[in-house]
Amino acid sequence: MKYILLSFYILVTTLNASAQLKNHAAWRFSVEKLNDKQLQVVLSASLDSGWHIYSSEMADGGPQKTIVNIEKGNNYVVEDRTTETGKLIEKYDSNFNITLRFYPEKASFKKLIDLKDTSAFTLKGSVSYMLCTDEQCLPPTEKSFSIDVTSIAKLPSELDEGQSTHKRTELKSPPNTLINNHSFLYIFLAGFLGGLAALLTPCVFPMIPMTVSFFTKRSKTKAQGIRNAFTYALSIIIIYVLLGFGVSKIFGIDALNALSTNVWFNFIFFILLLIFAASFFGAFEITMPSWLVNKVDKQTGRGGLIGIFFMAFTLSLVSFSCTGPIIGTLLFESAATGSVGGPLWGMIGFSSALALPFGMFAAFPGWLNSLPKSGSWLNSVKVSLGFLELALALKFLSNADLVVQAHIITRELFIVLWIVIFALWGFYLLGKIRFSHDSELSFVSVPRLALTILVFSFALYLVPGLWGAPLKLISGFPPPDFYAEWQHNTVATTSSAGSTTNNDSEHCPNGLNCFHDYNAGLAYAKKINKPILLDFTGWACVNCRKMENLVWTDPVIDSKLRNDVVLISLYVDDKRNLPDSEQTTKTLGGQTYPIKTIGSKWSYLQASRFNINSQPYYVLSDTNETTLAISEGYSSNIETFKKFLEDGIRKFKQSLTP
Repeated sequence: MKYILLSFYILVTTLNASAQLKNHAAWRFSVEKLNDKQLQVVLSASLDSGWHIYSSEMADGGPQKTIVNIEKGNNYVVEDRTTETGKLIEKYDSNFNITLRFYPEKASFKKLIDLKDTSAFTLKGSVSYMLCTDEQCLPPTEKSFSIDVTSIAKLPSELDEGQSTHKRTELKSPPNTLINNHSFLYIFLAGFLGGLAALLTPCVFPMIPMTVSFFTKRSKTKAQGIRNAFTYALSIIIIYVLLGFGVSKIFGIDALNALSTNVWFNFIFFILLLIFAASFFGAFEITMPSWLVNKVDKQTGRGGLIGIFFMAFTLSLVSFSCTGPIIGTLLFESAATGSVGGPLWGMIGFSSALALPFGMFAAFPGWLNSLPKSGSWLNSVKVSLGFLELALALKFLSNADLVVQAHIITRELFIVLWIVIFALWGFYLLGKIRFSHDSELSFVSVPRLALTILVFSFALYLVPGLWGAPLKLISGFPPPDFYAEWQHNTVATTSSAGSTTNNDSEHCPNGLNCFHDYNAGLAYAKKINKPILLDFTGWACVNCRKMENLVWTDPVIDSKLRNDVVLISLYVDDKRNLPDSEQTTKTLGGQTYPIKTIGSKWSYLQASRFNINSQPYYVLSDTNETTLAISEGYSSNIETFKKFLEDGIRKFKQSLTP
């Protein structure tokens, strides 16, 4: 147990770090002059003892072969073929049904470049490769390089990987917040889907057959191999669950609530998601420190349960470049439950999906033949996740804009940006857009075409939203309909009774009449003798928007909200300062509660009267402020909310009967 706790401590305390991963290989990049019209780029790898690297000329369906990519330039042309030098070993592998070709300890990969002129230029490129020993493999890794060719007569001879001009961006652990109340089932399913997405990345997918093959070969019996593989899978789950537990303990639920509507926090997370997206697009890699990976990797040779646990730990660390952005986003969303269980269930779902294939394929190794072959499609999955991260980033920028009421990311602009992002994703799937690490798409497969149709259909679905369509499919993500450039609710409206109702209804959903000040709304309710619907909401509350778009738009509910109640919408994250005369400090539950902003005033009202601070939260009361009915939290069930309104209105009418 102490080893597990020590491993978890190391993982959490270093999660913020990003450094170049040694990965048991040292690379040297150089250029050689062959003649006045031709150069040769040489990529030389020196491996640690016992490790080998795979050839670029090997059949698909096995380990990741070495791939050299060099960016195109205006004054040179890169030839397609890659030549190799080194001690080549060929060995048939029955698990993959192919002949493996690899180089032990040393190898060089060369690309020819035909020059158009002799002017100076910069060569940029990358090498993707996979390292293995006779007993274990590391996930596919990518190294980038940049070489300035300033003189053809006297070329620079080499550039060590540590001197590469390829920039790496430091990754910091994303903080956490309370946005809305997710159910644990939703969090688990989101985590499970995130784990499935991580499985299909180049860092993890090739490891499935390699790891299963390792356990089945080293085990004396089939039962022992299955037991070891399931121990490995269980270790993966333990590692990520401990990570979720650590997030809950480190940040705490009170901190999550305080961060939920913090402008700077939402903006910083927007920047982090942009970094995640850029990483998925191939701009750089987010990796764990090499000293940590190497230290943990040494423990895998201890054997027994401890050795298997550290093998799982090593997988978690070296695959961080692919899983890190998914984990970061998932932890943020799962922590939004405001409960310790959120991150725990999120990580249980993620790790279960990640660990499941290792156990199942160990139990049924024949299923390995049904796995799709590794190839360029793995990078397509990674880039697709980058587009999704980019779209999600806009939500957090929108949250910050809504809270400060800057009116920069309006509903129309948000939808336009989403249309562009998903349209670009569709063109990428068709091969019309290529990133530096993508292979040329010679044909479009049926699954890829199906996904392309879905992506383009979704982009077209968003278009009517520019002219006011509700877009219920993404309800809660774009800014509300009243936060638009072209649409402004009427400042003064008339009720069905014919009386002018309110001059505070500019920011009311669905064109409803509402108040944003409790006392003003209460006074008006007393004047017209109608019950009060208290709506504790927030600008950054996704589920609040879902209720307004999916439930409140029901004809019966909409009619009751317009004609039978006085709606008071109180935004608990309104950051506008109160007048100095109204600023004060209260005590609640033994804790100091400063009331400096409009939002903190309504947050205190909710917490002091109803002992809860989550949103959305709905209360029906009479004009004497007596509670008639409470609808706690988010529910997409229209009938439930309708019954809540009907019960409260009925009780109010009964109180009027002499």
